Amino acid sequence: MGVSFLSTLPSLLPLAHDSSPTTTTTIRHHPRLVTICGYNKIKASYHVIDEGHFSLKRRDILKSLGMTIGLELIGSSGSLVGTANAADLIQRRQRSEFQSKIKGTLFTAIKGNPDLVPSLLTLALNDAVTYDKATKSGGPNGSIRFSSEISRPENTRLSGALSLIEEAKKEIDSYSKAGPISYADLIHYAAQSAVKSTFVAAAIRKCGGNEEKGNLLYTAYGSNGQWGLFDKQFGREDAQEPDPEGRVPLWEKASVQEMKDKFSAVGLGPRQLAVLSAFLGPDQAATEAKLASDKDVAPWVDKYQRSRETVSQTDYEVDLITTFTKLSTLGQQINYEAYTYAPPKIDITKLKL
Repeated sequence: MGVSFLSTLPSLLPLAHDSSPTTTTTIRHHPRLVTICGYNKIKASYHVIDEGHFSLKRRDILKSLGMTIGLELIGSSGSLVGTANAADLIQRRQRSEFQSKIKGTLFTAIKGNPDLVPSLLTLALNDAVTYDKATKSGGPNGSIRFSSEISRPENTRLSGALSLIEEAKKEIDSYSKAGPISYADLIHYAAQSAVKSTFVAAAIRKCGGNEEKGNLLYTAYGSNGQWGLFDKQFGREDAQEPDPEGRVPLWEKASVQEMKDKFSAVGLGPRQLAVLSAFLGPDQAATEAKLASDKDVAPWVDKYQRSRETVSQTDYEVDLITTFTKLSTLGQQINYEAYTYAPPKIDITKLKL
């Protein structure tokens, strides 16, 4: 059992006994209060009447007094801690409920536009890999929404995905109780929904195209529970200007070495490059064929291809979720109080009893 905080505090009663004759001041010790009635200016020794006689030096009295006041404060803080915990639970529920609504909106939007799934993945990737460790700038900050950035060569095929984001944002903002959602959050939650849709689609294919059975298969064997950390990283702030040019490769034309260099620059390696193959362009098979030509990336490509052939796809799904979670927070300060709000006050004078 761990040592509690209070068990580390020194005893409030000294162990030494002072039997030297002196004029003494009597102090009565109470469990929660020490009252000093007076003191002898000539000799600094005291007697305490509390289950026997003990002597106290003046510094011990002061120490005990300070400790007692501290314990009084600790005891009185219980209600404050309780209030703080209650407020925290309310905020968590608010964020969780808002996330559920967002995911519902995005699920519907993506289901109606399945052809945009690859673009939504690349949109999130290109928004994130502008991160520069040296200057602590860029990253998944929603800057890709600016016309001057979305029109860059590496983003020219992504305008349809951005349009879906903008339409979804209008709907989400209409029911948000705590202000508009940031593009930075929405872009990466849309990519999450797109990833999930590909997982479910794979399960449906394994069930011969039966949607009901496919959904049951993913519920039973899928990695939906692995998204917990991603969901907590909710509260990114939007950039107020485009990120600098030249930080994102044109993935379809980039060599594998250029891709490796870019991933390395943001703290990712060959393993993460392989697992994010679906983010690197509209043709995942072609991308993986290119990546398999590199000795560092090839083993991981093979690993994830084999994993996707299994019922659960566990290795592939867990690694993709873990990597995407890291990608989606590169260099960002998360505001964990974002999208929370004060509950409406109740006017008790208007209540009917």
